[in-house]
Amino acid sequence: MPSAAERTRTLVQSTCSAVLLVPGLEWSASDQLMPLSRSVGPDGDLFLELPADSPAVRAATHAQDDELSAVLEITDVAPVSVPHRIRGRARVGGWLTSVPGMAGPGRMLLRLETGEAHIDDLWGEECVDAEDFRDAVPDPLAVHETDLLQHLYSAHGEQLATLCGLLGERAACTCAAHRPAVVPLALDRLGLRVRFCERDGGCFDARFEFPEPVRDVAELSHAMHTLFEAAAR
Repeated sequence: MPSAAERTRTLVQSTCSAVLLVPGLEWSASDQLMPLSRSVGPDGDLFLELPADSPAVRAATHAQDDELSAVLEITDVAPVSVPHRIRGRARVGGWLTSVPGMAGPGRMLLRLETGEAHIDDLWGEECVDAEDFRDAVPDPLAVHETDLLQHLYSAHGEQLATLCGLLGERAACTCAAHRPAVVPLALDRLGLRVRFCERDGGCFDARFEFPEPVRDVAELSHAMHTLFEAAAR
Protein backbone atom coordinates (compact mmCIF):
# COMPACT_ATOMS: atom_id res chain seq x y z
CA MET A 1 0.00 0.00 0.00
CA PRO A 2 1.40 3.43 -0.88
CA SER A 3 2.01 5.50 2.24
CA ALA A 4 -0.16 8.52 3.01
CA ALA A 5 2.86 10.76 2.45
CA GLU A 6 3.55 9.21 -0.97
CA ARG A 7 -0.10 9.56 -2.00
CA THR A 8 -0.18 13.19 -0.88
CA ARG A 9 3.09 14.02 -2.60
CA THR A 10 1.81 12.34 -5.78
CA LEU A 11 -1.32 14.49 -5.82
CA VAL A 12 0.61 17.69 -5.12
CA GLN A 13 2.92 17.03 -8.06
CA SER A 14 0.14 15.84 -10.37
CA THR A 15 -2.02 17.85 -12.75
CA CYS A 16 -5.08 17.58 -10.51
CA SER A 17 -6.98 20.82 -9.98
CA ALA A 18 -5.98 22.84 -6.91
CA VAL A 19 -6.99 26.02 -5.15
CA LEU A 20 -5.08 28.08 -2.60
CA LEU A 21 -7.24 28.91 0.41
CA VAL A 22 -6.22 31.98 2.40
CA PRO A 23 -8.37 33.16 5.33
CA GLY A 24 -10.28 36.34 4.51
CA LEU A 25 -9.98 36.17 0.72
CA GLU A 26 -13.14 36.37 -1.36
CA TRP A 27 -14.20 33.13 -3.08
CA SER A 28 -15.46 35.23 -5.99
CA ALA A 29 -11.83 35.39 -7.07
CA SER A 30 -11.35 31.63 -6.86
CA ASP A 31 -10.14 31.47 -10.46
CA GLN A 32 -7.21 33.62 -9.40
CA LEU A 33 -6.49 31.33 -6.46
CA MET A 34 -5.71 28.36 -8.68
CA PRO A 35 -1.93 27.98 -9.08
CA LEU A 36 -0.67 28.09 -12.66
CA SER A 37 2.07 25.68 -11.66
CA ARG A 38 3.26 23.98 -8.49
CA SER A 39 6.38 22.16 -7.38
CA VAL A 40 8.00 20.86 -4.21
CA GLY A 41 11.38 22.09 -3.01
CA PRO A 42 14.07 19.96 -1.32
CA ASP A 43 12.81 21.00 2.13
CA GLY A 44 9.26 19.91 1.34
CA ASP A 45 7.94 23.43 0.81
CA LEU A 46 5.52 24.12 -2.03
CA PHE A 47 6.27 26.71 -4.70
CA LEU A 48 3.11 28.01 -6.33
CA GLU A 49 2.99 30.27 -9.37
CA LEU A 50 -0.06 32.54 -9.50
CA PRO A 51 -1.18 35.58 -11.54
CA ALA A 52 0.54 38.71 -10.23
CA ASP A 53 -2.84 40.29 -9.51
CA SER A 54 -4.12 37.30 -7.53
CA PRO A 55 -5.58 38.16 -4.10
CA ALA A 56 -3.24 35.54 -2.63
CA VAL A 57 -0.22 37.37 -4.04
CA ARG A 58 -1.40 40.69 -2.60
CA ALA A 59 -2.04 39.08 0.78
CA ALA A 60 1.40 37.42 0.86
CA THR A 61 3.11 40.65 -0.20
CA HIS A 62 1.34 42.77 2.41
CA ALA A 63 1.92 40.22 5.16
CA GLN A 64 5.72 40.67 4.87
CA ASP A 65 7.19 39.26 8.11
CA ASP A 66 3.83 38.32 9.59
CA GLU A 67 2.79 34.69 9.34
CA LEU A 68 0.06 34.26 6.73
CA SER A 69 -1.57 30.85 7.00
CA ALA A 70 -2.85 29.15 3.85
CA VAL A 71 -3.97 25.75 2.62
CA LEU A 72 -3.53 24.22 -0.81
CA GLU A 73 -6.51 21.98 -1.53
CA ILE A 74 -6.21 19.44 -4.35
CA THR A 75 -9.11 17.48 -5.85
CA ASP A 76 -8.39 14.21 -7.64
CA VAL A 77 -10.98 13.21 -10.26
CA ALA A 78 -10.90 9.90 -12.14
CA PRO A 79 -9.84 10.42 -15.77
CA VAL A 80 -12.52 8.01 -17.03
CA SER A 81 -16.28 8.25 -16.70
CA VAL A 82 -17.37 6.34 -13.60
CA PRO A 83 -19.92 6.74 -10.80
CA HIS A 84 -18.56 8.65 -7.79
CA ARG A 85 -15.79 10.12 -9.87
CA ILE A 86 -13.89 12.05 -7.19
CA ARG A 87 -11.08 9.77 -6.03
CA GLY A 88 -9.80 11.92 -3.22
CA ARG A 89 -8.72 15.24 -1.81
CA ALA A 90 -5.46 16.38 -0.28
CA ARG A 91 -4.78 19.47 1.81
CA VAL A 92 -1.36 20.92 2.56
CA GLY A 93 -1.34 23.67 5.15
CA GLY A 94 1.38 26.08 6.16
CA TRP A 95 2.62 29.66 5.91
CA LEU A 96 2.66 31.73 2.76
CA THR A 97 5.37 34.15 1.62
CA SER A 98 6.20 35.73 -1.73
CA VAL A 99 9.37 34.97 -3.68
CA PRO A 100 10.07 38.12 -5.75
CA GLY A 101 11.73 37.92 -9.13
CA MET A 102 11.38 34.16 -9.59
CA ALA A 103 8.38 33.95 -11.93
CA GLY A 104 7.56 34.93 -15.49
CA PRO A 105 5.92 38.16 -16.68
CA GLY A 106 2.54 38.75 -15.07
CA ARG A 107 3.15 36.00 -12.54
CA MET A 108 4.40 35.74 -8.97
CA LEU A 109 5.92 32.82 -7.12
CA LEU A 110 4.64 32.06 -3.63
CA ARG A 111 6.24 29.72 -1.14
CA LEU A 112 4.03 27.63 1.13
CA GLU A 113 6.12 26.43 4.07
CA THR A 114 4.60 23.04 4.81
CA GLY A 115 3.26 22.60 8.32
CA GLU A 116 1.09 19.53 7.91
CA ALA A 117 -0.90 17.67 5.29
CA HIS A 118 -4.03 15.58 5.14
CA ILE A 119 -5.36 13.13 2.58
CA ASP A 120 -8.78 11.54 2.16
CA ASP A 121 -8.78 9.15 -0.78
CA LEU A 122 -9.58 5.61 -1.92
CA TRP A 123 -7.21 4.23 0.70
CA GLY A 124 -8.72 6.14 3.61
CA GLU A 125 -8.19 9.30 5.60
CA GLU A 126 -4.82 10.10 7.16
CA CYS A 127 -2.69 12.99 8.40
CA VAL A 128 0.87 13.49 7.14
CA ASP A 129 3.56 15.37 9.02
CA ALA A 130 5.91 17.78 7.28
CA GLU A 131 8.98 15.53 7.50
CA ASP A 132 7.23 12.53 5.95
CA PHE A 133 5.85 14.72 3.17
CA ARG A 134 9.33 16.13 2.51
CA ASP A 135 10.92 12.69 2.26
CA ALA A 136 8.18 11.05 0.17
CA VAL A 137 8.61 10.34 -3.53
CA PRO A 138 5.67 10.66 -5.95
CA ASP A 139 4.48 7.54 -7.73
CA PRO A 140 6.52 6.98 -10.94
CA LEU A 141 3.39 6.19 -12.97
CA ALA A 142 1.51 9.33 -11.95
CA VAL A 143 2.55 11.34 -15.01
CA HIS A 144 1.24 8.56 -17.28
CA GLU A 145 -1.81 7.46 -15.28
CA THR A 146 -4.45 9.46 -17.18
CA ASP A 147 -3.35 8.15 -20.58
CA LEU A 148 -2.92 4.61 -19.29
CA LEU A 149 -6.37 4.41 -17.69
CA GLN A 150 -8.07 5.93 -20.71
CA HIS A 151 -6.26 3.44 -22.96
CA LEU A 152 -7.27 0.51 -20.77
CA TYR A 153 -10.88 1.68 -20.75
CA SER A 154 -11.14 2.25 -24.50
CA ALA A 155 -9.00 -0.56 -25.88
CA HIS A 156 -9.01 -3.38 -23.33
CA GLY A 157 -12.61 -3.69 -22.18
CA GLU A 158 -12.77 -7.44 -22.80
CA GLN A 159 -9.62 -8.09 -20.82
CA LEU A 160 -10.83 -5.88 -17.97
CA ALA A 161 -14.07 -7.89 -17.85
CA THR A 162 -12.09 -11.07 -17.20
CA LEU A 163 -10.86 -9.61 -13.90
CA CYS A 164 -14.25 -10.54 -12.49
CA GLY A 165 -12.99 -14.12 -12.47
CA LEU A 166 -10.38 -13.20 -9.84
CA LEU A 167 -12.93 -12.02 -7.29
CA GLY A 168 -13.73 -15.49 -5.93
CA GLU A 169 -16.80 -15.67 -3.71
CA ARG A 170 -17.37 -11.94 -4.11
CA ALA A 171 -18.23 -12.58 -7.76
CA ALA A 172 -20.87 -15.20 -7.05
CA CYS A 173 -23.81 -12.80 -7.11
CA THR A 174 -22.40 -10.27 -9.53
CA CYS A 175 -20.83 -12.25 -12.36
CA ALA A 176 -22.70 -15.52 -12.70
CA ALA A 177 -25.67 -14.16 -14.67
CA HIS A 178 -24.78 -10.61 -15.66
CA ARG A 179 -21.26 -9.29 -15.65
CA PRO A 180 -21.02 -5.77 -14.25
CA ALA A 181 -19.37 -2.98 -16.20
CA VAL A 182 -15.67 -2.84 -15.37
CA VAL A 183 -13.94 0.54 -15.23
CA PRO A 184 -10.24 1.06 -14.44
CA LEU A 185 -10.24 3.59 -11.62
CA ALA A 186 -6.67 4.08 -10.40
CA LEU A 187 -3.19 2.86 -11.20
CA ASP A 188 0.07 3.09 -9.29
CA ARG A 189 3.38 1.28 -8.99
CA LEU A 190 1.85 -1.38 -6.73
CA GLY A 191 -1.35 -2.28 -8.54
CA LEU A 192 -4.59 -1.53 -10.38
CA ARG A 193 -7.89 -0.53 -8.80
CA VAL A 194 -11.07 -1.31 -10.73
CA ARG A 195 -14.66 -0.23 -10.13
CA PHE A 196 -17.35 -2.81 -10.91
CA CYS A 197 -20.67 -1.12 -11.74
CA GLU A 198 -23.69 -3.39 -11.46
CA ARG A 199 -26.90 -3.21 -13.45
CA ASP A 200 -28.93 -2.16 -10.42
CA GLY A 201 -26.81 0.97 -10.03
CA GLY A 202 -24.61 -0.35 -7.23
CA CYS A 203 -20.86 -0.51 -7.52
CA PHE A 204 -17.83 -1.78 -5.64
CA ASP A 205 -14.05 -1.56 -6.01
CA ALA A 206 -11.44 -4.28 -6.19
CA ARG A 207 -7.69 -3.89 -6.00
CA PHE A 208 -5.31 -6.12 -7.99
CA GLU A 209 -1.76 -6.02 -6.68
CA PHE A 210 1.25 -6.57 -8.93
CA PRO A 211 3.73 -9.31 -7.93
CA GLU A 212 6.44 -6.65 -7.64
CA PRO A 213 6.35 -2.84 -7.65
CA VAL A 214 6.86 -1.44 -11.15
CA ARG A 215 9.25 1.39 -11.89
CA ASP A 216 8.16 2.47 -15.35
CA VAL A 217 5.70 1.88 -18.19
CA ALA A 218 7.71 -1.05 -19.58
CA GLU A 219 7.53 -2.93 -16.28
CA LEU A 220 3.86 -2.00 -16.00
CA SER A 221 3.14 -3.57 -19.40
CA HIS A 222 4.63 -6.85 -18.20
CA ALA A 223 2.69 -6.69 -14.91
CA MET A 224 -0.60 -6.04 -16.72
CA HIS A 225 0.06 -8.92 -19.12
CA THR A 226 0.63 -11.24 -16.15
CA LEU A 227 -2.57 -10.00 -14.46
CA PHE A 228 -4.72 -10.56 -17.54
CA GLU A 229 -3.19 -14.00 -18.09
CA ALA A 230 -4.13 -14.99 -14.53
CA ALA A 231 -7.68 -13.68 -15.04
CA ALA A 232 -8.10 -15.63 -18.29
CA ARG A 233 -7.30 -19.00 -16.71
